[in-house]
Amino acid sequence: MSRRRTLCLLAAFALATPALPAAEGDSLEATVQAVYAVISGPAGTRDWAKFRSLFTAGARLIPVRHTAEGNTPRVMTPEDYVQMAGANFEKAGFFETEVSRKVERYGSIAHVFSTYESRRAPGEKPFARGINSFQLVFDGKDWKVMTILWDSERPETPIPDKYLTK
Repeated sequence: MSRRRTLCLLAAFALATPALPAAEGDSLEATVQAVYAVISGPAGTRDWAKFRSLFTAGARLIPVRHTAEGNTPRVMTPEDYVQMAGANFEKAGFFETEVSRKVERYGSIAHVFSTYESRRAPGEKPFARGINSFQLVFDGKDWKVMTILWDSERPETPIPDKYLTK
């Protein structure tokens, strides 16, 4: 199995991680589903090596935060996300599922608008919904995530019906 550089640079070096097996990275749909699968689960540690392997070098995760001062993106590397979310996942269950997907693809790039629901346990009512905007790149072997930009649904910005249907 070939080795890939992880997406995030820590200080002046990158950590090497194994590439995704072809069964997981050979379609952009499988890559998107793998992101949801690796972050979802009961309270406890996630498979962060697998998480890192889903991203390409230089990747970013960007939630939009809404404050009284306005909307601000928080730009993170995958490693930043591991540090932030990992602590929360250790204490509480988190299950995020895709409810709808819209895909645009050209050549070796793709954009996926993925509507999600977040729960603390399977079967519970979602505590959050929103859209993950994935940008992916095909490296000749696997689809890798370049960015995930996401925004959560709020009363003033309900998710349009076109992003709730399959």
